[in-house]
Amino acid sequence: MKKLILIFLIAQQSLVHSQNLDFSMLRSINKNEHPNWDKTMKITSESIYPAMVIAPGSLILSGYVNNDKIMMRNGVKTGVAIGLNVLLTSGLKYAINRPRPFEQYPNDIVKRTHAGKYSFPSGHTSTAFATATALTLSTKKWYVALPSYAYACAVGYSRMRLGVHFPSDVLGGMVIGIGSSLLVFQIDKWIQKN
Repeated sequence: MKKLILIFLIAQQSLVHSQNLDFSMLRSINKNEHPNWDKTMKITSESIYPAMVIAPGSLILSGYVNNDKIMMRNGVKTGVAIGLNVLLTSGLKYAINRPRPFEQYPNDIVKRTHAGKYSFPSGHTSTAFATATALTLSTKKWYVALPSYAYACAVGYSRMRLGVHFPSDVLGGMVIGIGSSLLVFQIDKWIQKN
């Protein structure tokens, strides 16, 4: 029983420390006013909406133009991966119900854009990483992967700078986004083998 209590106390202390680290990292990213930078961050953040349509569409179009059925299939898989990601992220937001940082710390975190009700995980970040992973798996080219993941990181950073997500929300979004694309592409491999 003493070991169980000790494990519980250590776990609780670790959780408190990680929450403090989460908040202090966010506060350092979110502090000070930089109007031009913040405008750029809003554009970066909102750009995920057209990107999530353009990415699968461009793969399908490229496959069609080049008569490349594999690339067309990759476009469809990319769309499915993004859709799965959106479902998982939305479901987790409502299951976890984590408040936004600007609501939890109204005196410390500045809200610089509109946001839905719940914080974990970051939907913008998860969609950006699902898209980057799907594009990378589709093309297998470093010159596609590098800017795709750089863009996804910028989207994640923008969500923190704008005060609507904690770093742990962004990390959760990264994992879900990458995992969604890996899962869809792996399932397709299994389907192709059978």
